[in-house]
Amino acid sequence: MSRIRRVLSMLFIVFGVTVRPRFWRVGLRVVRRMVPTRWWTQRPYLPLPRRDYVQFRLETQYGGGSPQASLPDVLKYLRWVQQWDSAS
Repeated sequence: MSRIRRVLSMLFIVFGVTVRPRFWRVGLRVVRRMVPTRWWTQRPYLPLPRRDYVQFRLETQYGGGSPQASLPDVLKYLRWVQQWDSAS
């Protein structure tokens, strides 16, 4: 998948979660868990998850190749995290 298509897909997912307020809190918790500690000490100085971690998560979810998450899968994952956290 081209870089532009990946960026557009990620923006679509971010927009899809943004228009669903019930996922805001759990979405922030998930992002917080994925962002490495002391992220401000490493380039690109943004709170982004490490590329190898994201690649690992996508490969274990979708298999090899060039996997890309979809909005329905992300929403399903956020629902699962909500249920898991509330049961803990």
